[in-house]
Amino acid sequence: MKSPRRITLCLMFIVIYSSKATLNWNSESAIHPLSLDEQELSGEEALRQKQDAATKSSAAEEYTIDIEISFENASSLDSVKAYLNSLSFPILENYTDQITNIVSINVTTVCRLAASETWCSCEPGYGWPRERCLHNLTCQEHDVFLPGHQCSCLKELPSKGPFCQLQEDITLNMRVKLNVGFQEDLMNTSSALYRSYKTDLETAFRKGYETLPGFKGVTVTGFKSGSVIVTYELQTTAPSLDLIHKANERVVQSLNQTYRMDDNSFQAFNGNEIKLSVTPEIIFEGDTVSLVCENDILSSNVSWRHKEQELEIQNSSRFSIYTAIFNMTSISKLTIHNITLGDAGEYICKLILDIFEYESKKKIDVIPIQILANEEMKVICDNSPVSVSCCSDSKIDWIKTEWKQEGNINISGSAEIHIDSLCSKYVFRVDRTQCPSGSSGTTVVYTCEFISGYGARGSADTKVTFTSAANLTITPDPISVSEGQNFSIKCISDVSNYDEVYWNTSAGIKVHQRFYTTRRYPNGAESVLAVKTSTREWNGTYHCVFRYKNSYSIANKDVIVHPLPLELNIMVDPLEATVSCSGSHHIKCCIEEDGDYKVTFQIGSLSLPAAKEVKEKQVCYKHNFNANSVSWCSKTVDVFCHFTNAVNNSVWSPSMKLNLVPGENITCQDPIIGVGEPGKVIQKLCQFSNVPNSPGSPVGGIITYKCVGSQWEEKRNDCISAAINSLLKLAKALVKSPSQDEKLPTYLKNLSVSIDKLEHEISSSPGSLGAVINILDLLSTVPTQVNSEMMMHVLSTVNVILGKPVLNTWKILQQQQTNQSSQLLHSVERFSQALRSGDSPPLSFSQTNVQMSSMVIKSSHLKTYQQKFVFSDSDLWGNVVIDKSHLENLQPDSSVVTMAFPTLQAILAKDIQENNLAESLVMTTTVSHNITMPFRISMTFKNSSPSGGETKCVFWNFGLANNTGGWDSSGCYVEEGDGDNVTCICDHLTSFSILMSADTPDPSSLLGILLDIISYIGVGFSILSLAACLVVEVVVWKSVTKNRTSYMRHTCIVNIAASLLIANTWFIVVAAIQDNHYILCKTACVVATFFIHFFYLSVFFWMLTLGLMLLYRLVFILHETSRSTQKAIAFCLGYGCPLAISVITLAATQPREVYTRKNVCWLNWEDTKALLAFAIPALIIVVVNITITVVVITKILRPSIGDKPCKQEKSSLFQISKSIGVLTPLLGLTWGFGLTTVFPGTNLAFHIIFAILNVFQGLFILLFGCLWDLKVQEALLSRFSLSRWSSQHSKSTSLGSSTPVFSMSSPISRRFNNLFGKTAAPKVLPGHDGNLASGGSSAI
Repeated sequence: MKSPRRITLCLMFIVIYSSKATLNWNSESAIHPLSLDEQELSGEEALRQKQDAATKSSAAEEYTIDIEISFENASSLDSVKAYLNSLSFPILENYTDQITNIVSINVTTVCRLAASETWCSCEPGYGWPRERCLHNLTCQEHDVFLPGHQCSCLKELPSKGPFCQLQEDITLNMRVKLNVGFQEDLMNTSSALYRSYKTDLETAFRKGYETLPGFKGVTVTGFKSGSVIVTYELQTTAPSLDLIHKANERVVQSLNQTYRMDDNSFQAFNGNEIKLSVTPEIIFEGDTVSLVCENDILSSNVSWRHKEQELEIQNSSRFSIYTAIFNMTSISKLTIHNITLGDAGEYICKLILDIFEYESKKKIDVIPIQILANEEMKVICDNSPVSVSCCSDSKIDWIKTEWKQEGNINISGSAEIHIDSLCSKYVFRVDRTQCPSGSSGTTVVYTCEFISGYGARGSADTKVTFTSAANLTITPDPISVSEGQNFSIKCISDVSNYDEVYWNTSAGIKVHQRFYTTRRYPNGAESVLAVKTSTREWNGTYHCVFRYKNSYSIANKDVIVHPLPLELNIMVDPLEATVSCSGSHHIKCCIEEDGDYKVTFQIGSLSLPAAKEVKEKQVCYKHNFNANSVSWCSKTVDVFCHFTNAVNNSVWSPSMKLNLVPGENITCQDPIIGVGEPGKVIQKLCQFSNVPNSPGSPVGGIITYKCVGSQWEEKRNDCISAAINSLLKLAKALVKSPSQDEKLPTYLKNLSVSIDKLEHEISSSPGSLGAVINILDLLSTVPTQVNSEMMMHVLSTVNVILGKPVLNTWKILQQQQTNQSSQLLHSVERFSQALRSGDSPPLSFSQTNVQMSSMVIKSSHLKTYQQKFVFSDSDLWGNVVIDKSHLENLQPDSSVVTMAFPTLQAILAKDIQENNLAESLVMTTTVSHNITMPFRISMTFKNSSPSGGETKCVFWNFGLANNTGGWDSSGCYVEEGDGDNVTCICDHLTSFSILMSADTPDPSSLLGILLDIISYIGVGFSILSLAACLVVEVVVWKSVTKNRTSYMRHTCIVNIAASLLIANTWFIVVAAIQDNHYILCKTACVVATFFIHFFYLSVFFWMLTLGLMLLYRLVFILHETSRSTQKAIAFCLGYGCPLAISVITLAATQPREVYTRKNVCWLNWEDTKALLAFAIPALIIVVVNITITVVVITKILRPSIGDKPCKQEKSSLFQISKSIGVLTPLLGLTWGFGLTTVFPGTNLAFHIIFAILNVFQGLFILLFGCLWDLKVQEALLSRFSLSRWSSQHSKSTSLGSSTPVFSMSSPISRRFNNLFGKTAAPKVLPGHDGNLASGGSSAI
């Protein structure tokens, strides 16, 4: 054996060859450690192994063989490399029947001695496999590869392969910044600038990077703004950082300096080097989530970012980041505690090493946790087991469940967890001792909480209300009554918590809720069953039931109802009769059913026996009254039937009036009707008259006779046919029945069928028609809910009684009872409000005389309510629209119902005062629930009278005319009309139509426009004039109020102007709001009306004060009163009286809500005549001021001592006219025209004259009350430094006959001016405050 020699160099080279032989070798490379002197043996041995392993093959295979060669002399390496480079490939070898081609031979690995270590490095283009770099020591300072890629040098030779492997090409995405301005052409790949930049940069890049090992190429991929950012791709094998930096420096040096490349801006990116994992894989809200970022790049410069929030994540209470290098791997861990839904999104882990950036992204979804549990439970404290459960709706790995409770009482139990089913149950028992009546109704909150292995928590609360079973106490006294009497049963519970309280019969039929009331108290509750009029149906046992959940507390009470006729079921004959004082008359009382009654006739204290007579079902009690038996001749007596039953309860019949008269006055005699005097009018029940009927089915109603001559003549027939009378009796009995809601559907069906058959009887009998209306009115008060079938039967009945054959009967009925049509409409509305369609399709009904459409409000698919009705027989149509924005305010499942009637407009009572007649359909729209929010409905009617006056939109107000009903326009206005149709807008629901008014002009007509112009412009100009008047008075006040009379006069003028200014302002603001169809709330309207009323009255009372002051200065010349006294009297009269009148008017009318008009903010006239509280004081003041004016003019015409003869006056009549012209606006005499405008039907000319005179009253006050005053003029001229002109003007006023009217030299003018404090040079006597007596006249 040869001794070992020292090896100084070892190399491995790879041989790649192709052969048609199939080699049965191990998949690993064949490695043969050899020394150089054993090379030949090695070749032979290799050849032998190949031959032994070869098999025949029809196709060439390619193989790679690693060969290791050791050298003692390192210089031999270059010789081997040179030899290998000189070979020409492929090299063909032919071994007998096999052909082998050597494709290539390359040196891959070279190992050298370095001090005491052996360093094995890879030749260019080759590198150690990744696993070798991880598990062997590397000589990093000599490494030429990028970090994270294959290493190039190991500190020892691996015991076995693999050795250095051929490197794969990589593509680096890089970018660099050019410090030049960005141009848009760089975005256009076809531009010259783009091509120029691309060419120059790629040239520089190639020069710089071509020295990199394995360099393949570089390509510019684009430009971005931010100066200029150049993006490019570099294809090479993995170079070292040092080589990359050197290459970058060469790039900068190779590029033209005009590009101004920033040598510190090179960056490289690779996104496939980092592994990012998330734990847990499925994330629920509340979990603690870990994101781990692993990289073979040994760098701790790692950052985390949430893409949606665009913020770098920092350590905080909920986020923690830990970064470390472990086992040649960089690891960064982001932990999110108690993760929320807002934390979901994409997370980015970024590692930076020198110019290289590596990042990885991971999107996480956070699933919310929902724990399902009953929100509320009600538990009876009866010691029964109770369980509260909760479940998770998501399949989560829950590790435990916890239960907690919170409340005033402690009811503990045990938890049962069923993790497999994701549910948990808490079971407990509670008896009455744990929740006594004092704590009954206490709520305890039970909370179940699920906890997962990663920290997620989900909880749900269940409110459990504990209630003790009610102990009921019922009225102890026995209930024994007779028919017609009332009774009540009180049922008291010692607990206040219940779900339902009701009463039912022993047969299980619930008593209608109108018969009982229930009240809840803090420590109990009570329910009272109260029956005002008992019938035989109430006989039996009644159960008071308090239900809580599935627990029932019941108390029973027996009710005994003894037979006794009801007063309304006792039929008497006669209702009224005339009896001769010497004659007799048969009287009788009849009932429908026989009974054990004691019956007598009572006349005062006189008791008369009764004889019983039975005819089929009718039982009558008779007595032949003999007038001779009493001494009451020529007197009217009342006779009653007195029924007494077995338990000694009694009832009185309606009275029978017997008029006892002398026999010689009787002219009319009839065996059935009786006797009577001429002109006598009597009434009889139709069943006891000449009207045919049978005892088994008697007719109803009353017939009226009048004695004419010697014969009774029928004056009025209100008889009801036997069939309809029977239906009426059943209806009256039904509304008194305890199970009326159970019987109602059947009754409505029978009614509809019967009325359809009896149409002829109804059309010929007003009494039968009225009876049907009464039936519908009675039945409409019964139901709380009406189904579609019931509503169909109601409308079928209405269709018959509104038919054209019945219209003439309606006219007769309306003459006798004016509210029958209103009663019918109200009944139908009540039925429609009670309509509940449920899940069935909306009800639609169409007949000749009534149509109906409806819709159920569904919040899920809300749509506009729109219905159209067409009556071809009547040539009428209309439609209704309610926008869905208004329907949103209604409760879900509410029913909106609209009915249209083509003939009802001819039946409803007309507005007598304004001679208005309905001219279109009547459409009724109702909602099943109350409307609490502002509402708007639009309706379009066909206008059958397109010309002839103003069109009004009106609704039927059941409260007008002493609750008989009438048309009202409140809350409705005409939006538009084109002649053939009219569109109305209203802010409430009921029955609507349109009216035509012949007296009122159309607002769009010339006359209507003229009145609007007069009102708005005139009142506006008046307001400006009054404001100017007040300004002038403020300016000249000190100059013109130097004496007592002038002071009081100007005080009156100022208050008249101020009051009229405020009143006009209120008036025009309210009028503008209402003319633009804005809705003014009732309270605001009442306030506006009060102040308008008050200030207009103040105007009149200050005018009265001014008139009385003038009268006082003329009549009581020498009488003096202090200024303070006059002022106090003036203010009491000017404001005190108006305030008293306004407050009394408001207090007397507002409680009944009849203070204002329905559609205008002004005093009511139709209902209360409240307008008289303004008209009467105003007109009285006008009359007083007219009287004062006459007195003033008379005093002016009377010559004073020293006055010139009257012939110097140019025209006394002209002067009087001037005086009247001044006094009239100041004293309010123009309001005399208002007397005619108060009453309906006033000619429009009076309205126009009154409007013109009064709207300009402010201007008149400014001119005649203020500016005409000479002292005011002088004060104004003096104020504005026009003294010279004023002096000249004063001189001109002293001219004699040439002076204008009202000059100071004129006697009439002087007296008039003196009344208002105007004089040229007064002389003041001692002891008098500015007063001068001269010839019986007063100068001031």
